[in-house]
Amino acid sequence: MSETETHEQENPHAKVVLQAARAMTKASLLVTPPAVLVCIALFSILNGLPGFLGSLVGGVLALLASLSTLGLMKFSAGQDPMFVMVIALGGYVVKVVLLFGALTLLKGVTALHPMSLGITMIVAIMLAAAAEFAAFRKTKIPTIIPS
Repeated sequence: MSETETHEQENPHAKVVLQAARAMTKASLLVTPPAVLVCIALFSILNGLPGFLGSLVGGVLALLASLSTLGLMKFSAGQDPMFVMVIALGGYVVKVVLLFGALTLLKGVTALHPMSLGITMIVAIMLAAAAEFAAFRKTKIPTIIPS
């Protein structure tokens, strides 16, 4: 048994976070990639190769952003709940800065159709967030309600 497994068994919070992260990852991967493929096909038809490339890059960036959040949940599962929140908020800030940097670097690339990239990112991020939210709500998480 590894040190991580021992720590997760000792910390009941880790089990709950990992359970939620697994459910959210599964839901996100069931919904988001098909939507990205639909966007790629649509923008390929509407805008040709630049639409295809823009939509492809937008879909990859959105999927990476979504999965990075879920990866941070898994990484921080065994930590103190307050530290998990620090990692979540810090990860969110880093993710937004990296996405802004990537989009700034891609701004001058003429091979990418910017509207295809943007719409694909919006669709993918919103669907991933909705799927993750729905999966989180369905996950049975023990709650203590003080009387």
